[in-house]
Amino acid sequence: MHTTASDGALSPPALMARAAAAGLTVVSVTDHDTVAGLAPAGQAAAFRLRLVNGIEITSVENGRDVHLLGYFIDADDPSLSLFLERQRADRVRRVREIAARLRALGCGIDEEALIVSAASTPGTSIGRPQIAGALVAAGHARDRDDAFNRILGRDGPAFVPRRGSRPEQVIEIIAGAGGIASLAHPGLTRVDAIIPRLAAAGLTALEARHSDHDAGVERHYRDLAARHGLAVSGGSDFHGDSGQRPSALGAVTLPSDDFVALESRASGNK
Repeated sequence: MHTTASDGALSPPALMARAAAAGLTVVSVTDHDTVAGLAPAGQAAAFRLRLVNGIEITSVENGRDVHLLGYFIDADDPSLSLFLERQRADRVRRVREIAARLRALGCGIDEEALIVSAASTPGTSIGRPQIAGALVAAGHARDRDDAFNRILGRDGPAFVPRRGSRPEQVIEIIAGAGGIASLAHPGLTRVDAIIPRLAAAGLTALEARHSDHDAGVERHYRDLAARHGLAVSGGSDFHGDSGQRPSALGAVTLPSDDFVALESRASGNK
């Protein structure tokens, strides 16, 4: 799940309250390229929920984003912290380049205000969702979905590719922080061809269960996980109740057997 530390709609305490109200018992906050939401989420979750420290890190493969989930990480690991600082700095670089393209298109935004707002809370991660919100506020898009579909998406006129580490490097960073890596929403990214390579590099799991995976897609990635000796992770990937890819909090969960298998892999990495 995601909080306002990256592109989620709810603060960490509000998200924990909603998760508890939804009847969840074990949750993970996996903000993009930041662990800033974990401490406040942990404080809010105490005595109500078990919080698994998590993160979603963007790697780059042939110009395409490949998201890797890290679970059971040490949020204070120095190498992880330094790596994430670089990730967030590149996010700022990308925001400025996208904003320059938007101005050329006649739909400029105040990107510096977005950057300053994010910087007001240390560790906050900024990206295209915040730009989409600014486009809506300025009247250049109907809503965030419209902003992505017409302007910011991969085929849009303001799209700027991300720079970043290869997936193998991110897997190594996650392992170095005591965590395990799972390939996020593979049914969306469709990078099946590199899964054997990532498994050999230390990938632990595939996110077979996801709010955008139907039963057939889940079955495909469960089979692929079994073929390569990988565990299965899953969750709702909750960002908020509306906007791009809304999902119902708690509608997609991970069966207890899968969680036990996933946690046992993490225990073996300590």
